Amino acid sequence: MKGKKRVLFLCWGNACRSIMAEALTRHYWGGKVEALSAGLNPLGYIPPETLRVLEEIGVPTESLRSKGMWELDLESVDLVVNLSGTSLEGRLPVQLQSKRVIDWYVRDPYGYSLDSFRQTRDTIEWLVTEKLPLWLQES
Repeated sequence: MKGKKRVLFLCWGNACRSIMAEALTRHYWGGKVEALSAGLNPLGYIPPETLRVLEEIGVPTESLRSKGMWELDLESVDLVVNLSGTSLEGRLPVQLQSKRVIDWYVRDPYGYSLDSFRQTRDTIEWLVTEKLPLWLQES
């Protein structure tokens, strides 16, 4: 990857999946990738299970917060990764409409067991370490 790339992870509430993706990307690619996350309909808080499963594997969580796209500087985003399973048609602000979007559904663990949160974390960890570098090279 040449230069620092900016990736935006989206999910429904920005409380589990996209938050995990943001934290894991910062953890693994901090110097090379700027990770952002937002929710299509932000929950406004992060469930303790999300924080717990990240901390279990040594991923920092202190700067994470649930937010919407309107709270971010979207101009220089290189790639959008939609984890929600929801179509983004008509949902993206004008700044993102010409950006490359990857739809990669990950099951939402919200309201399920801690093991469900761990499974989601592990899926996203694989995505961030294996797929994300390839997608960013193509962007």
